Amino acid sequence: MSFLSSASPKLPPWKVLLVDDEPDIHDITKLTLTRFRLDGRGLTFLHAYSGAEAKEVLAREKDIALVFLDVVMEREDSGLEVARWMREDLDNQFTRIVLRTGQPGQAPEERVIVNYDINDYKEKTELDRTKLFTTTFAALRAYRDIMKVEEARQQQMHYREGLERVIAASAHIFQQRNLKDFANGLLQQVVALLRLETSMLLRLRAATAITGQSDYEVLAQIGEDEESLLTPALLAQLDDAKSNRISRIEGDTYVGYFPNDNSGKASLLVLKGVEEISEVDAKLLEIFCGGVAIAFDNILLNQEITDTQAELILRLGDVVESRSNEAGNHVRRMAEVCHILAKAAGLPDDETAVLKHAAPMHDIGKIATPDSVLLKPGKLDAAEWEIMKQHPTVGMSILDGSQRPILKAAAVIAHQHHEKYDGSGYPQGLKGQDIHLYARIVAVADVFDALMHKRCYKDAWPVEKVTEHLREVAGHHLDPQFVELLIQNIDQALAINERFPD
Repeated sequence: MSFLSSASPKLPPWKVLLVDDEPDIHDITKLTLTRFRLDGRGLTFLHAYSGAEAKEVLAREKDIALVFLDVVMEREDSGLEVARWMREDLDNQFTRIVLRTGQPGQAPEERVIVNYDINDYKEKTELDRTKLFTTTFAALRAYRDIMKVEEARQQQMHYREGLERVIAASAHIFQQRNLKDFANGLLQQVVALLRLETSMLLRLRAATAITGQSDYEVLAQIGEDEESLLTPALLAQLDDAKSNRISRIEGDTYVGYFPNDNSGKASLLVLKGVEEISEVDAKLLEIFCGGVAIAFDNILLNQEITDTQAELILRLGDVVESRSNEAGNHVRRMAEVCHILAKAAGLPDDETAVLKHAAPMHDIGKIATPDSVLLKPGKLDAAEWEIMKQHPTVGMSILDGSQRPILKAAAVIAHQHHEKYDGSGYPQGLKGQDIHLYARIVAVADVFDALMHKRCYKDAWPVEKVTEHLREVAGHHLDPQFVELLIQNIDQALAINERFPD
């Protein structure tokens, strides 16, 4: 990815550890190799004068390329012990070892090379300038090649682990069924993938004629708020990504452009606080966001279907309420109050959404109630009351049989919203927990709204009288749990009344 390219940094010199109890050997070795270069890199020397000191240096320094190791120091086998300790105890399989001895025959050469994983075994007297140079060159070249193989292995492992994180993250966010949860889940997983703290997910708006409307819609963000993050500089970077259809990093901000070929739309990912993104992470991000883009469009389509279904239900509820001379906003207020109660009760988000969309259908059965009964200004007589009491059953028969979650919930609500907590309601005489949770919530919201607003048979009550009455009927007509939740959240309910007045 060209936007990630940068000048190669200058590499440090190769680290060489000299382990020998004779200081002169240290000095001669350094002097002989002063002008040594491999891949443009010189040498830097570390020194140890015993086996114990060598272990301390090796434990501290993690990138020593080569050790010149004397065999006989404080003990006859000190060097061999250091070699064994490096490979077995320290588990250092990368640093190259050249054993040197001033006492030929102290350790058989073949046995040492086979048993101690060393590169070479030399007598000090035979290490003239040329042989020392070639021995060092061969050992460092071996170290370089081993490290390249290890780097490739690590990169492959990192990529595999990254793919596993991508799959796990994708599985998590694909469980989300609405756009907001999906966008938030996506952003959280991307931040987790790259271990960042500030990010934002946007999408391009459709063509719009609204003057001054931004081309970008913020779907989710983590860290800084939208206003502080969407600076003129970032907007310019977004415009550049949109125009050129590319991802780019500028300063500490990465903007990823992820088109969806199926819909022709695109998403933009902003990651703040990055100096660079590795090739592996960039590729993982592309794989992740490429798959997500398809799911993103599917969720948008599902949301469009759900929103259309909800609007049709609202409008049908309006028709029923207007026929009975009740304000159309009654069903909107009820839906919002039901949503408040469901959230306060700790219902899952998908259930609160279903309840909110289904609640406006609670009185759908009144569509079959004769005008003479439905519109009668005075009190209904016994026969008329029996006709009125049929609307829950009629409502259930209209909605029953659908496999759509919203319509299934609406059928239950229509059938049970006139049941009473003490069992004295209709049409089935259900009691307590036998009444469906949705119906118990709708009953509280329905009574609250009826009392708070003027009807043909009554004036609006003040909120103090409404809460007093709700407490009186709690446990008899209404579920006391939801009555208490409504009173606890009365400010939110009153705010809804202001948003949707008669």
